[in-house]
Amino acid sequence: MTVRRMFMVALFVVPLLVILWAQFWSPAWWAFVVIIPLALLGLYDIFQTKRAILRLYPLLGHFRYILESFRVEIQQYFIESDLNGTPVPREFRSLVYQRAKGQKDTRPFGTIMDVNQDGYEWMNHSVAPTHLSESDLKVQFGGVDCKQPYVASPLNISAMSYGSLSKNAIEALNIGAKNGGFAHNTGEGGISPYHMKHGGDLIFQFGTGYFGCRNADGDFDRELFKKKASFDQVKMIEIKLSQGAKPGHGGILPAVKLTEEIAEIRHVPMGKDVLSPPNHTAFDNPVGLLKFVQELRDLSGGKPVGFKLCLGKRSEFLAICKAMIETGIKPDFIAVDGSEGGTGAAPIEFTNSVGTPLKDALITVNNALIGTGLRDDIKVIAAGKIISAFHLIKSLALGADAVNSARGMMFALGCIQSRACNTDHCPTGIATQDPARVVALDITDKSERVARYHHEMMKNLAELLSAAGVKSLADLKPSHIMHRLQGTIVKSYEEMFPTLDAGVLLDDTNRPDSWNYDWQTADANHW
Repeated sequence: MTVRRMFMVALFVVPLLVILWAQFWSPAWWAFVVIIPLALLGLYDIFQTKRAILRLYPLLGHFRYILESFRVEIQQYFIESDLNGTPVPREFRSLVYQRAKGQKDTRPFGTIMDVNQDGYEWMNHSVAPTHLSESDLKVQFGGVDCKQPYVASPLNISAMSYGSLSKNAIEALNIGAKNGGFAHNTGEGGISPYHMKHGGDLIFQFGTGYFGCRNADGDFDRELFKKKASFDQVKMIEIKLSQGAKPGHGGILPAVKLTEEIAEIRHVPMGKDVLSPPNHTAFDNPVGLLKFVQELRDLSGGKPVGFKLCLGKRSEFLAICKAMIETGIKPDFIAVDGSEGGTGAAPIEFTNSVGTPLKDALITVNNALIGTGLRDDIKVIAAGKIISAFHLIKSLALGADAVNSARGMMFALGCIQSRACNTDHCPTGIATQDPARVVALDITDKSERVARYHHEMMKNLAELLSAAGVKSLADLKPSHIMHRLQGTIVKSYEEMFPTLDAGVLLDDTNRPDSWNYDWQTADANHW
């Protein structure tokens, strides 16, 4: 029994003891019920060897562990301000809750942000605003080799698997996607019955474990993939190379969250953590990746196919660009996952210290595609702590065509950022497989919240674009976003992150020096 559970039991036991004491008081009875157990506990504390605090402070030392078990809640509810909470501040969590519930989301008395602080960012507006509507905000995925292009929303549900999320959470997300007209990424855990039950558009993702389309040896199964990819609900295919929370590590589904149903969907054995290997077995170099993209496009009947990665070595991404040029095969999209992304379990060193943050990654990927003359044929999707419409605007200005949100959608479901996703003790029934917790999440109510949050985000995105005076998503440029570097020194994104000229990386005489080493190092046939 955990210290927290012991404390909860004590909340019921202590009042009962007080009542019994008042009714049936006698010194002998009191000694038997209270004093003797406390004395035995004190003796146990003295002689146990695992916790020095309890040996030095028997009985009293337990209060330290009780208080520590509530540290996260105390921090969140009583100490943190609206802006200093992490990973997502209360200001933005509250924004999602209000929009998802249909409540007033305006703020009185001015911003609580320090507009003079280094790093503060804002958008330039125009004295001649336009009048965009939500219906103007559409993105088409699918290049010339794609027979079934997909017209998507600029905001979609990021990859979260059934297994990491509960079945009720998956159903609510999918209904919300269907009602709101946007897409639901399955995550690498495969397509479950709960993804299929309500008919919402799906982006079928698989990673190095090939869950849902793997054979008995764990390798990619083409026939099984073809069967899943042919579903009408499946609109796009996404190969996961790496993810923001743990780039280069592979996925983790703790054994405590693995049910027989999930094991059957993923084609994995019960009783141990489900680990995706770091590497793919279906290909082993950039040219192989692109041939795999073409194969998946053919197997799926010509649906848009792309890949997702958290950017690491710039030379390796340039190697993929070289492979595109060499083979003539281009993905329909590339999803860029910032290292600050991630909703599930990950080793702390990877979460804190591995991978490129979204802003830097997006700048690199966009420039690499422009510099190799590939940008017009490939859509770019950004993911990583995108919660508000301004977060979305910043990613679009840096080169994204659309964004995916995981935590925003989880907050819309009712996530309270308890950070218990990997324990199976999620208090809201979202990231757990505990039936008693799952049943508490009402599918109908939460699906309405997801659709409402998306609607309000699109409404506010349209208003921001209109205020900037642009006529379409494509007209938003880096020059629209301003950043306070230090004191009165302010620069636009365009000044801070200059955009390369089209095709300049292919020109040996004009290639920027800062790109030359990585370009020379990049090899289409090797990572």
